[in-house]
Amino acid sequence: MNATFGETLTSVLFSPVVPWPFAALLGLAAALIVCYGLTRRANGSFWRALAFFVIVLSLFNPTLVSERRDVLPDVGVIVVDESASQSIGDRGELTARALSDLQENVAELADLEMRVVTVGRDAGDDSLRPSGTLLFEGLERALADVPRRRVAGAVLITDGQVHDTPADPSDLGFDAPIHVLLSGQRNEEDRRLIVESAPSYGIVGQDVRIGIRIDDSGGSFKRQFARLSVRHGALPAKASYMPVGERQEIRVPIDHAGATVVELTVDAGPEEVSLLNNRAFVAINGVRDRLRVLLISGEAHTGERVWRNLLKADPSVDLVHFTILRPPEKQDGTPIHELALISFPIRELFEVKLDDFNLVIFDRFRRRGVVPLAYLGNVARFVEKGGALLTAAGPAFSTAFSLYRTPLNLVLPGRPTGEVFETGYRAELSDIGIRHPVTASLSGVENGEPKWGRWFRQIEVDPERGRVLMDGINGKPILILDRVGEGRVAQLLTDHMWLWARGFEGGGPQAEILRRLAHWLMKEPDLEEDDLRAVARGNKLEITRRSLTAESTPVQVTTPSGERIEVPLEEIGDGRAVATVTVKEPGLYRLSDGVRWAPGAVGDVNPREFSDLRATADKLAPFAAVTGGAVVWLDGQATPLTRKVRRGRDTAGRGWIGLKSNEDFVVTGVEQLPLLPAWFALALAIGGLMMAWRAEGL
Repeated sequence: MNATFGETLTSVLFSPVVPWPFAALLGLAAALIVCYGLTRRANGSFWRALAFFVIVLSLFNPTLVSERRDVLPDVGVIVVDESASQSIGDRGELTARALSDLQENVAELADLEMRVVTVGRDAGDDSLRPSGTLLFEGLERALADVPRRRVAGAVLITDGQVHDTPADPSDLGFDAPIHVLLSGQRNEEDRRLIVESAPSYGIVGQDVRIGIRIDDSGGSFKRQFARLSVRHGALPAKASYMPVGERQEIRVPIDHAGATVVELTVDAGPEEVSLLNNRAFVAINGVRDRLRVLLISGEAHTGERVWRNLLKADPSVDLVHFTILRPPEKQDGTPIHELALISFPIRELFEVKLDDFNLVIFDRFRRRGVVPLAYLGNVARFVEKGGALLTAAGPAFSTAFSLYRTPLNLVLPGRPTGEVFETGYRAELSDIGIRHPVTASLSGVENGEPKWGRWFRQIEVDPERGRVLMDGINGKPILILDRVGEGRVAQLLTDHMWLWARGFEGGGPQAEILRRLAHWLMKEPDLEEDDLRAVARGNKLEITRRSLTAESTPVQVTTPSGERIEVPLEEIGDGRAVATVTVKEPGLYRLSDGVRWAPGAVGDVNPREFSDLRATADKLAPFAAVTGGAVVWLDGQATPLTRKVRRGRDTAGRGWIGLKSNEDFVVTGVEQLPLLPAWFALALAIGGLMMAWRAEGL
């Protein structure tokens, strides 16, 4: 601690050598004796009184004490609000001007240390601070090492939107004025969109309800309507008109698992401080209730149990599995319903309850008249309406009993040629398969070459549409994926994948690829082959673009405050291009490369900072009033002068604000001088008694 000047204070200190009640009682006894002598007009009473006084005074041990004191400067704090709301209009300019004027003014004041602390900036660490303006946290941080008796006061330069005001001004812990200098303008009007209720989770395939309210604040309220736009995912925004000032509910469909970010935007009102709070975002995590799978095996075969084990291993899968056991060479005329212990519920599965399933799998299915063609037509329509179909072809796919010779040929991407290869080969990834998320980065690939076990059967097809991910003999397709209407189809052109599950020649990633296939068919966002997304890691935004072709287009990132940043992406070789951006503010970032659009939520998606952007004195005026501070609007007014005032004086006036002078000090040295040394007291006492004895003898 540094002192501004030194001074010496002298005082008399009594330090009784005996308990003070005993000394006081002795003094009282001496006084009574002296009074008695005076009333009897006894000779020597004066000298006797002097002796008693010296004796009693010596017991109290009077000492002259001289203290050398260094007076400590008072400490004041200027808290500067640099949150996002301070960038609106001319608030930033007013704040900078007020700070400069205050610093220039207080530099001329003696015995004052003025500290400046800013709030609302990125702290520079690996995590973003909570949203909101935390002025009092900044004030406490500035005074952390200052004794409260030295606090001269604080000046808050802000728009008044503070989110950490103490419940009681006495909680501040010091007795000094708090002055408020307000940027912005009085009686501002603003329209804002408020999300009153929103679920954190939603069931895929169902709608969720979001409660919202549109408020016109600050002006005279009139009942009217405002246009609200709702956008989620890459779908175009849908607009509707909502009444202002009333709570409304909107319904949003959850069409896939994972995060769904819903963007809500309301048109500008008659008067607007800013459009930042005309937009809100809701992040809803889509979860599947149950994945219902219908597996139809055309015949019993070795790989059938592989499908069943894989699907039953997932507790979220409800599997309905039927196997047609009648061999094709058995033609004895026995009715089909008499060959089954349980009647095959064809109508219930393929007409009544077909839409209850999420995925239909045909494993080595062949036409036998068991499933009528009309019902297979229902499956084709099921796919076009958004369902998923996976076919694992066996030798029958190349014959007259082929599933392709049914209405399903409308959705199957590969047309059989009639050829079946039965020789050993090793499946390889196509150029698209190397980049497609279903097959990219599969285990068992070394230096771009798969080291999987061989298969021994492949059904030849001509791909009429879709994308080929895996090739086999003579570069012919083994795995084809296609989008049909709103649904998806996967065509697997071998029935020997079960060899991988058995570990033949080292096996292969059979479970991994089939799991990815199911997720892609279910439209899981993580398996989208043409996708742009951003994930927040602390104050880092990790951007990933998936594409089946290499692209060099940069991504435009729009920050929550409207700033645009162009970010180049780096290809990493498996269909992904990545980049990492350091961000400085919480909220929703919007990404676009001209074709794709994606949101990126960092910290609070709807920051408190943007909930109300009007400048206001309501939150800080009580603190200023209780502590003796002033509230001054900077717009159109000069920055008030700063003075130091003594305790008990007014701390604010017209055109000026005051900081309290505490005159605190630290003692740097002490000198003590006994006023009545023992030898001197003894001499006086004996002398007084001798003079009293002599006077009595006259």
